[in-house]
Amino acid sequence: MTRQLLTVVALSFAILVSAVAVVQAKHKTREMSHELQIERVERDKLSTEWAQLQLEESAWANPDRVAQVARRELGMVQPRNYVVLESQK
Repeated sequence: MTRQLLTVVALSFAILVSAVAVVQAKHKTREMSHELQIERVERDKLSTEWAQLQLEESAWANPDRVAQVARRELGMVQPRNYVVLESQK
């Protein structure tokens, strides 16, 4: 009788520990899923910002704009005998 009682108590304890472990695992999974969602939103925002910065960079680096700023703000002029080589076009 004592051996059966000890077995039942041990099994009951094992079930209880198992149940607590399942609850903790589910809780951790939910926390991590929430964290993942937050990180995905942040990734999407950063991706959008990166695309906008690339567009802005290409606009600022446009050769025509650079030449216009050089003339207007820096007073630079193109030399009179300036020849553009085919490899530079």
